[in-house]
Amino acid sequence: MDEPTVLDYLKSIFKSWEAFANFVKALFERRDPTQLAEFRGAAPEQAAAVEPASATQTQKRDWFAGFRNIPWLVLGALFFALLGQLQFEPPQTLYPMGIFFYFIALMLTALAFARRQWSIAELPESETRRDSFVIRSSPFVVSLVFSALTFFFMSKDRFTAFNVTLWVLTLAFHLLAFWAAEPRREVRAFNPFAWLTQSEWKFTVTRHGLLVFFVFALAAFFAFYKLSAIPDNMTSDHAEKLLDVYDISQGKYSIFFPRNTGREPLQFYFVYFLSQWFGISFLSLKVSTGLMGMLSMFYIYKLAEELGGKRVALLAVAFAGIGVWPVLIDRIGLRFAYYPPFTAATLYYFIRGLRQQRRNDFILSGIALGIGLNGYTPMRIVPFVMVALFIIYLLHVKDAQIRKQALVWFALLAFTAWIFIIPLTRYALEFPDKFNQRALSRISSSEQQIAGPVAIILAQNIWNGLKVFNWYGGTIWTFTLTSRAAMDFISGALFLIGVSVVLFRYLRQRRWQDLMLLLAIPLLQLPSTLSIAFPEENPALNRMSAAFVPTFIIVAFAVDAILSSLTKGVNRDSTTEALAPSPMRSFLALIVVCGLFFGAVFNNYNLIFNQYVKQFELSNWNTRDMGLLMKDFAEKGGSPDQAWVVPYPYWADTRLPLFWAGTIYRGESALKPDLLASTVGLSGPKLFIINLEDQATLNTLQSLYPTGALTVYQAKVPSKNFYVFRVAAP
Repeated sequence: MDEPTVLDYLKSIFKSWEAFANFVKALFERRDPTQLAEFRGAAPEQAAAVEPASATQTQKRDWFAGFRNIPWLVLGALFFALLGQLQFEPPQTLYPMGIFFYFIALMLTALAFARRQWSIAELPESETRRDSFVIRSSPFVVSLVFSALTFFFMSKDRFTAFNVTLWVLTLAFHLLAFWAAEPRREVRAFNPFAWLTQSEWKFTVTRHGLLVFFVFALAAFFAFYKLSAIPDNMTSDHAEKLLDVYDISQGKYSIFFPRNTGREPLQFYFVYFLSQWFGISFLSLKVSTGLMGMLSMFYIYKLAEELGGKRVALLAVAFAGIGVWPVLIDRIGLRFAYYPPFTAATLYYFIRGLRQQRRNDFILSGIALGIGLNGYTPMRIVPFVMVALFIIYLLHVKDAQIRKQALVWFALLAFTAWIFIIPLTRYALEFPDKFNQRALSRISSSEQQIAGPVAIILAQNIWNGLKVFNWYGGTIWTFTLTSRAAMDFISGALFLIGVSVVLFRYLRQRRWQDLMLLLAIPLLQLPSTLSIAFPEENPALNRMSAAFVPTFIIVAFAVDAILSSLTKGVNRDSTTEALAPSPMRSFLALIVVCGLFFGAVFNNYNLIFNQYVKQFELSNWNTRDMGLLMKDFAEKGGSPDQAWVVPYPYWADTRLPLFWAGTIYRGESALKPDLLASTVGLSGPKLFIINLEDQATLNTLQSLYPTGALTVYQAKVPSKNFYVFRVAAP
């Protein structure tokens, strides 16, 4: 008898749904699919060889029977959540319909949980360790002495080589006194040049490792792609920051920078370091915040891994790295990006320390908290958040010895953090008005009278803060897509599903990690929602930026639960036995999760690199054009000091063109209209930049310089055009 041909083999695969289903299943189970094929003309003994051995195995397998084991309630909840969030998307928002669909999604989520269709990642088990509370007394006493000396010499708002040395020694002896010795792992001696002498190199590549590389690379793309051009212009806040960096370059090493109601120092010194490569520029600011964004992704990964495992960590970074909210906070170049990474690090070491009962994690948490307090003013809420979360832990732990141990460690966390803010503490005592001006002006009537009952304003602020995820993210156009939610419609829908499943899990298991994760969100929003005197400034996504850390971890829990639920399926015949693996369910789970992720990627790319760009260009003044025009004037022989911007109400900040022109030393490019006549006696060519509506200045210049040349600069956005008046050298 002839051997079967390839054509016979293909015909046997596609002759029926049953044959095709058996072929696919054989591939998933890594069996030889040719053994399932029946060929026309095969010998009787060959045909008998491939027949099933028992009557049970000869029963037909229905490919579609697996559909009854799919968790349809889970898919229904996802469908209606997405449908509901779409109703909140501009330009046509149908809020009542969106709320209705979300109500259905919540009911389906609860029903799926009651019927055990949800499969949620398990929280890791807590460990028990007893601390001997051994403290190295001599280093501890020395650290106290150095801390007192540091506090004393950190005076007059100045860092010096001497007081910074004292500060570093304080930290070094503090770590020497409290750092607990842990069992050492066996590691090979590190030789950085060993690879040069090796005859062969070996690399271990895992699927998870490749996926981690992919999501971090994608996050880096969203953070740094076209960074020099998006956004393309600065605001007055950027001028303040760059002037502070310029002060550092001139030897003014401040502890606290009082310009524009006061700022903590961390970003300015970091940008000064980066300016060695990028100059004192807008790009330096954006590179610094972009790097902070990547640090946020790292600690989001670590915190999510601590709470839900590697897959939850991967999903958290996957959705946070492309999120509109985190990306715009990172790309704007302001200090907002310094709030999330140090908050995430503080929470990670704190939660891991509580679960694993490790003293050193509390020290690391204190270090992260202390560094963060030097970064951005809203970070000042984090110590209070930590107290609230620690109380949650104490209420859930019954062992008195563990509670006592945790109290001691929490005090160590606070003491460690204090070492890092000794300079700020000294400044706050010397200049309390300057240090507290910004924060107190928002929560008290020191700057503006509070318009109404505090309780009502606070309740409205909290409600408006909670709406940012799905409803309304505010009107601050510099880092917010106005008139829409802070999250894309896919992440927003997943967030509410995640809140539901984490809440249901807490109600069933009563684990402190779940309650911490849920309550961390409104607590980290307090710098915005506590704006009692200026409620119109809430919601402010910059002041609550650290809230996106737990937010995207909750999104990851939702995606992971959907993936696990679809993969495992629902055993409708038995409540105890697990279902056999199903290629169909696995394929469906893969399609759903990939659809959610890549749908979010393409949607967010459009929101960030198209819609946000257009919004920013329409809202901001094109000071870059002015500065480059002044730079071109100087390169063609004009004096950099004889190029001016004539100020006009509600127009561009006249300090900003100098950064683009490279003449930051001038401090101001403005030439007031009443000083125009004083330029007549100056030799050399002159350049004047004038607002299109400033006819009075134009008339004055034409009378002073009858031979001057007037042109209209054609900006990318026509509403940003301006006059250019040139005077040639006599």
